[in-house]
Amino acid sequence: MSAIFYHDQDQKNMAEQSLKAAQPGYKKPITTLILPATEFFDAEDYHQKYILQKHDWLMAALKLCRGKQLIMSSVAARVNGYVGGYGDKESFRAEKDALGLSEEVADYVVEQIEERQYG
Repeated sequence: MSAIFYHDQDQKNMAEQSLKAAQPGYKKPITTLILPATEFFDAEDYHQKYILQKHDWLMAALKLCRGKQLIMSSVAARVNGYVGGYGDKESFRAEKDALGLSEEVADYVVEQIEERQYG
């Protein structure tokens, strides 16, 4: 099951429009639910940025550890996506400076992207 949770009418409208726009690209109906957001619970620490946590060197280089810091870090979220295969080298290079990454960290992330792309 997949779901989109909204906080207000604008978000609900955007979700519905997005679903409608995406549907022509699929043969079967998209079954994603659009639901109001209610109380939210963070997953256990070991689930947070799971892919990033598998890279001990990268976690240390980013000065990250499990807990609220990891949960709240937008840099951790972006890097987790890239090392997990969600993004390409060009996109990463375009935002690496904004993320404040050292060249050593940036090179490591690019290597991970290449490994995922070319396996």
